[in-house]
Amino acid sequence: MTAATDIRRTVDAVWRIEGARIVATLAKMTGDVGLAEDLAQEAVLDALKQWPESGVPQNAGAWLTAIAKRKAIDGWRRRERLDERYRAIAHDLDQAGEDEWQPIDDDVLRLVFTACHPVLSREAQVALTLRVVAGLTTEEIARLLLVPVATVQQRIVRAKKTLSTAKVPFEAPEPAEWPARLSAVLGVVYLLFTEGYAATSGDRWIRTELASEALRLGRVLAGLLPREPEVHGLVALMEFQASRFAARTARDGSPILLADQDRSRWDRAQIGRGLAALQKADAVGRGRGSYSLQAAIAECHATAASVDDTDWEQIVLLYEALGRIAPSPVIDLNRAVAVSMATGPANALRIVDSLVAEGALRGSYLLPSVRGELLAQLGRVDEARSELLTAARRTANEKERAVLEAKARSL
Repeated sequence: MTAATDIRRTVDAVWRIEGARIVATLAKMTGDVGLAEDLAQEAVLDALKQWPESGVPQNAGAWLTAIAKRKAIDGWRRRERLDERYRAIAHDLDQAGEDEWQPIDDDVLRLVFTACHPVLSREAQVALTLRVVAGLTTEEIARLLLVPVATVQQRIVRAKKTLSTAKVPFEAPEPAEWPARLSAVLGVVYLLFTEGYAATSGDRWIRTELASEALRLGRVLAGLLPREPEVHGLVALMEFQASRFAARTARDGSPILLADQDRSRWDRAQIGRGLAALQKADAVGRGRGSYSLQAAIAECHATAASVDDTDWEQIVLLYEALGRIAPSPVIDLNRAVAVSMATGPANALRIVDSLVAEGALRGSYLLPSVRGELLAQLGRVDEARSELLTAARRTANEKERAVLEAKARSL
């Protein structure tokens, strides 16, 4: 492995952890999310050029932020628009050492709300937030959203231009505006969590830094909106799912599926927080929405002593309710898995085959993966092997591909 490759991986790791905070700091400084992200990327390019010779700074996040701030100030100076505000910022930066780096309280949350401004389409909100908050590449976002890379790039560029043209401020909305913006924000936060829970690509099965940031944002939202049940429902869902992280991978990073997990390694304190959050959602008295229903499903898993002791019939009912208020082929596919556990693989296969007939989840690995499992349980080995190998070809995550290929070989 070359030194350049090592530096590239180091820069990528720093960006994954610190990227959202760096962009949030720059957005607060410049008032322009698009400019902030561009400045941060320019700083990353400088790191790739300079770190192989100078070495990785002790506080890499502070280094990137300082470089990006200086680029902003240089840009203002070049445009001869350096007013008193910019002079003060430049003075403060000159006085502070590059190793000075303080955590930013809720600037990342403001960044999420800015990226989810109603002036943007929902598709643009999701793409921009995953880019500037989660730090995902356009290729990763494309895999996550099941759209072409070029489409993602166009959405992000247009979103930045729209925010700039509309003079959208870098701030959280007024309380009266929250309901209209909340759905998009929750959706993006959960997408961020799911990318951390099961990475769409790369050589890691779990990206804990993304999941942890999503959970942190969810908890902040819950504190700000205590009467919004779906905020608590989303927090409960993420708490339940995150409680299994320690048991979801082997020492070599390979995935351990739910049925094979050592449940003594599940985080009981986190499960307790999930139960408390779900109780808060129910206490509001407005019924369970999409996230609360998903949290209830996760609760069934989290509180069961084993796979056999899980209340699969209850899970099927919850998926049926979820499918009525938030129809999705992924929900139908998950319901099929629950049906296979409750009443057998034959009933589940009928659900999956109907999804195939509808052309649902085209290009995704999920459908052939589940179908291969069901066919194997029914003794249709050749068909099962073919489906599992198809799923392996479609996934971009190396760990997941290895699991699917191993299953196919075992048949």
